[in-house]
Amino acid sequence: MTNSLVPPAGPQRVLALAQLTNSVGDGAYYVTSALYFTHVVGLAPARVGLGLTVAWAVGSLAGVPLGRLADRRGPRGTAVLLALATGLAVASFLVVRDFVPFVAAACAYATAQSGLAAARQALLAGLVSAGERTGLLAHLQSTLNAGLAVGAGLGGLALQAGTRGAYLGVFALDAVSFLLCAGVLLRLPSVAPVAVRRRESLGVLRDRPYALLTLLNTVLLLRMPLLSLGLPLWIAERTEAPTWVVSALFVLNTGVVMLFQVRTARGVSGLASATRAVRRSGWIMLAACAVFALSAGVSPWVAVGVLVVGAVLQVVAEMGQSAGSWQLSFDLAPTDRIGEYQGFFGTGVTVARTMGPLVLTSLLVGWGTPGWLLLGGATVVASYAMGPATRRAANRPADAGPEPVRRPVLAS
Repeated sequence: MTNSLVPPAGPQRVLALAQLTNSVGDGAYYVTSALYFTHVVGLAPARVGLGLTVAWAVGSLAGVPLGRLADRRGPRGTAVLLALATGLAVASFLVVRDFVPFVAAACAYATAQSGLAAARQALLAGLVSAGERTGLLAHLQSTLNAGLAVGAGLGGLALQAGTRGAYLGVFALDAVSFLLCAGVLLRLPSVAPVAVRRRESLGVLRDRPYALLTLLNTVLLLRMPLLSLGLPLWIAERTEAPTWVVSALFVLNTGVVMLFQVRTARGVSGLASATRAVRRSGWIMLAACAVFALSAGVSPWVAVGVLVVGAVLQVVAEMGQSAGSWQLSFDLAPTDRIGEYQGFFGTGVTVARTMGPLVLTSLLVGWGTPGWLLLGGATVVASYAMGPATRRAANRPADAGPEPVRRPVLAS
């Protein structure tokens, strides 16, 4: 694996370009969407939150069947269609003026996004050797953060302008970014779809060891809403630190991931190293939680220093956990059902984003220091449980279904 921020030429670099293309639009969308839906569309904040929760719940359910579709029909064509569908869903936000159409558009957006993530993972697995996947995913994560940072800057310009046209321009940019992403994905070679002689109605849900692994990873992913919700509320409600530190911590996190995610993933190359990385990240996350808790009850500048230390520990834990979970999710999935299994594993992200705000608000703002320690303790327990869960998944009996039949690779 290389330390370069740019992946090797060929399919890996094209996948990174596709990631960069749509992440710029997403970055602009993320920083403006809440104000667009409330100030421009005119929806109440509570209704926006309810609609998005419903949408991501629907999207999480759609990830598995759409991932299965990518396996059966070919991941490149499926990914292209879902990128186009995501762009159309974003474009539909431009004409939404009421709650019901908003929920419908949000469900379409979340469904297409969830399916696109699964199809891209299946495409990656078909184009990149097993030993290079974690390294490429580290590159893609760095690329994602770079694109989000650029997009957030563009979104910030729209927020500064504060006009209806500026907001509409951001949503149009995000829609176009997914159309460009679809075009970039078409430059990749096709990957052979997989046919089966009979359909398994439950599919990945029958694989209890993998389901347990996904559940444990979901607990570890509760860190995801930390920077966007948990820490801002903690800083505002429980510390004397200035509110601008929220933005500084976000920039710090993004920059560190951009620069060091590839290097962090270098030592992860199999199940043993992956479980060690996850276990180590659990302890580091516990230390980060303990440090964050110390920022209460001290002077403003001491609080800022403590928060920065906690943020550094948190991003180190994040990078280790990401690298380890990527390796586990691919290595423990059947080679002929990568899309389906990645669609299921990806539901952990959706659940964490949906349930995380409620959990973090209750723990951190409601309980204070004990809440931080409970969050860190839960992370350690889940990270250590990943070891036995991984061994169980690795030693599970082979699937009882019939052997898959490979079709010839379609023309590129």
